[in-house]
Amino acid sequence: MPIARPESRLYRLIAKIVRPLMFSMCRYEWSGAENLPAQGGFIAAANHATEMDALTFVHYLFDQGYEPRVLAKRSLFDAPVVGTVLRGTKMIPVDRGGAAAAASLERAGRELGDGACVAIFPEGTLTRDPDLWPMEPKTGLARVALASRLPVVPVAQWGVTELLPRYGKLPRPWPRKRIRVHAGAPVDLSDLYDRPIDSTTLREAMDRVMDALTREVAALRGEEPPAHRFDLRKHPEYEARQREYPPVERP
Repeated sequence: MPIARPESRLYRLIAKIVRPLMFSMCRYEWSGAENLPAQGGFIAAANHATEMDALTFVHYLFDQGYEPRVLAKRSLFDAPVVGTVLRGTKMIPVDRGGAAAAASLERAGRELGDGACVAIFPEGTLTRDPDLWPMEPKTGLARVALASRLPVVPVAQWGVTELLPRYGKLPRPWPRKRIRVHAGAPVDLSDLYDRPIDSTTLREAMDRVMDALTREVAALRGEEPPAHRFDLRKHPEYEARQREYPPVERP
């Protein structure tokens, strides 16, 4: 079992409200909990196909005994209600660009050092892959993982788009949707710890994480993933969507 996490009354109050609602909409199939570290901090990395999968991701981790800290845009922390919730549950504000982004990632590293579970979507935004496969990621997760030297656990989800389609405005809660969530084995990055944290090292770390995550998603789907990950930078036709649904982070 995981170690005791820092108490947050607001977190647990929200959980009492949200968990029954999620169970009323989701017919969960959870697996892989044995791959979540029983002690110490770790990074949980999930695929991101719809806004709703943030809830199913956190729900899975919470019900395994963790209080995950999610990286969220700093602007959300200034919103009257949402900001209160994010601050009260100790979520991590993320700034964009330069020194501000680095400071955000440093805080994530400190949370890990304190034994927390930091939940991250490596892609930084909803996947633009036409078939909802994980796409090319940002490098923020690699920076935190290499600095903290703590495990990265791939957490695959499938079925959440049946509850809320990508870019959907309203969920389709009933009948209950089959949602599968599986935690895979931690990704080994230990041979990268002593290398310079440059673009080559960051890209190698992220390739390993995304390869592991894609394998877990493929296992849930029972399908073969594409030979190459979708790269948003090579598809300018997606710029309008990129502006409408901007990335969570740009490390």
